[in-house]
Amino acid sequence: MTGMTEIKLEGKVALVNGASRGIGQAIAEGLAAAGATVLVTSRSQEAADRTAADIRTSGGVAIGMACHAGKLDEIKKLFERIREETGELHILVNNAATNPYFGPAHGLPPDAFDKTVEVNLKGPYYMMAHAIPLMIEAGGGSVVNVASIVARMTWAGQAPYAMTKAGLISLTKSFAKEYGPSGVRVNAILPGLVETRFAEALVDDPQVQGWLSRLPVARAGQPKDMVAGVLYLVSDQAAYTTGTTLTMDGGATLG
Repeated sequence: MTGMTEIKLEGKVALVNGASRGIGQAIAEGLAAAGATVLVTSRSQEAADRTAADIRTSGGVAIGMACHAGKLDEIKKLFERIREETGELHILVNNAATNPYFGPAHGLPPDAFDKTVEVNLKGPYYMMAHAIPLMIEAGGGSVVNVASIVARMTWAGQAPYAMTKAGLISLTKSFAKEYGPSGVRVNAILPGLVETRFAEALVDDPQVQGWLSRLPVARAGQPKDMVAGVLYLVSDQAAYTTGTTLTMDGGATLG
């Protein structure tokens, strides 16, 4: 029975964006530990190289690549490099995200709106648009989009972020339906409040700490808590799973 549940990704090439820290880094490390060759991207080449080096030190295979996940010219150059250096791609994890504004919806500056949409929606869309042809050439593949529970239960002050994460779920379903017949599966995970630098201010808030203590799993999530769900979704064991969302939130959405 053990052999049925063990996830092995040898021979697979995986791209994880926003992978220099937090959830993205944990996912990249998990994919590498399962045997995949992992292409680690971050806006900073130095940060991408650091994560890739850590993976190699642990015995995995990884390459660091710089790419701003919201800039279309950089995304295009990234995939040109992937085609040249690996020639194939089987897995894409769209993890990069931004949340530059926290406050009342009516006070949202237009530049913050544009940045949020650029990274959280436009970026994943065009990452998939470039990745899926490579996956089809490779005989199939799997995409996991990192959304958020705020897509389902928005919080005050989070209107633009929640909007983009809800849009990402919609993109997940649309791409799953369109490219399923070509052998590409597309799913999403919905993390709850995860203890990362990205969410540091929220996690440290005493009111939020009180809310966390009342969850069925009475704590904030850790980046490592997100890994097993992603490994399942990208593996052949999830061959009949597409267009779905996996909520990993300690029970927050139970109300």
